[in-house]
Amino acid sequence: MPGIKTYFSWSTGKDAALALFYLLRDKNYSVEHLLTAVNAHHDRVSMHGLRRKLLELQVNSLDIPYSTIELPEQPSMEEYEAMMTKSVLRLKQQGFGCAAFGDIFLEDLKLYREKQLAALGIQPVFPLWKKDTTALLHEFLASGFKAIIVCVNADILDKSFAGRIIDKNFINDLPQGVDPCGENGEFHSFCFDGPIFKSPIPFTMGATVYREYDSPNKEGKTGFWFCDLL
Repeated sequence: MPGIKTYFSWSTGKDAALALFYLLRDKNYSVEHLLTAVNAHHDRVSMHGLRRKLLELQVNSLDIPYSTIELPEQPSMEEYEAMMTKSVLRLKQQGFGCAAFGDIFLEDLKLYREKQLAALGIQPVFPLWKKDTTALLHEFLASGFKAIIVCVNADILDKSFAGRIIDKNFINDLPQGVDPCGENGEFHSFCFDGPIFKSPIPFTMGATVYREYDSPNKEGKTGFWFCDLL
């Protein structure tokens, strides 16, 4: 009996890659689509700042159909939710009954996703939920995955972490209090190789640039270092 038809909320990063790795081996689920939020103004993956071309190369190597949510430059929460709902309902009409995420321990985010999806009649699944983040990162590396840091929160990590390959040295160099998986938003990554890919995703490293955005959790701005991959 086939598993429940599932779409994956694909961020392009390491947690998503490991969660997808789990689900592809789970007969209860049949992952048949990837859904990614893209900033249409900048032509880059939201939050990660990854160029659309690298997203396309990545999903082609995964060999799973995908679609994007084309967000404006600075969408309001209402705009984001309306566009997300439209995409999810379209997938529901195609027979999808489950949505998968790479979240690990952020309770508020999990509850938000569950509430939004319940209203649409979609079941959420969180393959990595409550797993130890240090153990997860070591499992990620031991499984043959490779990833590079593409974005770091400048309030927490310095510029030198942007553009670093995730390895044991990276883990050892993280300051005390920083989650090894960056689950609190300390950093974001791009997964470019591993057992779920047909072939590695080629890229070259470009400039590292600094950007500031309005902070959702405090007054003022929050700065980020982005390593531009070409």
